[in-house]
Amino acid sequence: MAYIDVFNGDADGICSLVQLRLADPKDSQLVTGVKRDINLLKAVDAGSGDTLTVLDISMQKNHDDLTRLLANGVRVFYADHHKPGDIPEHPNLAAYIDMSPTMCSALIVDKYLAGQFHLWAITAAYGDNLTEIADELASQYGLNSEQSSLLQELGLYLNYNGYGASPQDLFYHPAELYKECVQFVSPFDFIEQNATVFNTLKQGYEEDMALASNEKLFHETDTLGAQILPDKPWARRVSGVYSNHLSNDYPERAHLLLTEKADGDYLVSIRAPQTLLEGADEIASQFETGGGRKGAAGINALPKADITRLVELMEQRYGPHTR
Repeated sequence: MAYIDVFNGDADGICSLVQLRLADPKDSQLVTGVKRDINLLKAVDAGSGDTLTVLDISMQKNHDDLTRLLANGVRVFYADHHKPGDIPEHPNLAAYIDMSPTMCSALIVDKYLAGQFHLWAITAAYGDNLTEIADELASQYGLNSEQSSLLQELGLYLNYNGYGASPQDLFYHPAELYKECVQFVSPFDFIEQNATVFNTLKQGYEEDMALASNEKLFHETDTLGAQILPDKPWARRVSGVYSNHLSNDYPERAHLLLTEKADGDYLVSIRAPQTLLEGADEIASQFETGGGRKGAAGINALPKADITRLVELMEQRYGPHTR
């Protein structure tokens, strides 16, 4: 009998698994990668009697491998907030799916665990840019502004660490970062007792954000701001969190952040306006390697020839007529 934990390499995936393994410790095989590496079930070889936990990766993108594993007799616990597609009806599948734009996978797990490790869920919500939701949850929990800000920082840095073209772009492999986090019941204890990790991510984040802020927009209207970052490790690391930063600074408009890739294509982060958290997944899905959530989505490989079409789709979707 084997236990296999599959999780997205961002704050949401890590904090989801931290909660589950604090509640139910397992000596498990870890399967994860950079945030955009979502076809993780392809790497799983399991059979009858094995137990699989899958967190914060699209069921739709992993449907064939999920079906394969269920057919092999694997028991599967699946928690996610992305578009699931057709959810298999199988006695071995326990699926907890909630696509609400105010939900993330760690909040789904938090609900499943009846709030046992609520601070880790709040950390994930901050990392997933659900700032208003996280602030509300922190207030309800009785945290003061300084404590809330500290969890927001941690969530931001955990999320930042997940972005890159490969694990070589990252400061810490997500599996190693998870192992550091799961040692602590409280994220505050993690921050206090593992200052090296926290400060390494903090310094990297601040340096990368400073570089990104020097780049100019190539398209700017009241509806949309669009920017291109160079093919550099810092740009790949900062792409997602910088998109969130722009979205928070300019909540009335949508945002596109394109990062150049070595092969000539672009890695794309799409953010719907904070005032209209919908449609990002629909736009991304019109491109072969696109997917995501209603408020935030991405495209893994956008040909240069498709940039104009993507900008036009964003302008049409979020223009004044949609408000």
